[in-house]
Amino acid sequence: MGPLIPQEIIGADWNLFIAFVIGIGFGFVLEQAGFSSSRKLAGMFYGYDTVVLKVFFTGAITAMLGLLFFSLFGWIDLNLIYVNPTFLGSAIVGGIIMGAGFIVGGFCPGTSFSAAAIGKIDGMVFIGGLFIGVFFFAEGYPLIEDFYMSGSMGPIKVSEVLGISGGVVTLLIIIAALIMFKLGELAEKRWPRAEY
Repeated sequence: MGPLIPQEIIGADWNLFIAFVIGIGFGFVLEQAGFSSSRKLAGMFYGYDTVVLKVFFTGAITAMLGLLFFSLFGWIDLNLIYVNPTFLGSAIVGGIIMGAGFIVGGFCPGTSFSAAAIGKIDGMVFIGGLFIGVFFFAEGYPLIEDFYMSGSMGPIKVSEVLGISGGVVTLLIIIAALIMFKLGELAEKRWPRAEY
């Protein structure tokens, strides 16, 4: 299971099964947190519901602290964790497109599957849009390949770019999260919305 358990103990087939079970658990947690509601998700962008911000920041901090302490205790080698290579230009454009889709559709890819799994039609429509988008991207890739690959920075980490340790980055993210939590509470008071 990733870098924590050697392949000799759990083979590749079991890795896939464990990932499947974790995925089901993740979807269940998303649904229980209300993330299968497009109104709740869109509420983040309109300021009347910042639960999404709080949950995702909490998840990021938990993962960062877990990896940091696992590394300090010698339980995990952070060099074994795969980091996606960064292509700056396409990452910025892709982020804008995904953000716009998130606002218009009220879902991100994961939450749309969570909504569809409990029978929500808007989640199913969003998934249909995902597949259409993937199809057009794949078919049009040769036309945009040069742009897609531009601004290659390799598998960089924020700590490397800033020239500081992972622990300091984690501390800065925690401080940013606390500030965002407070701003989220202020936004909810400023732009309240009736229960849905």
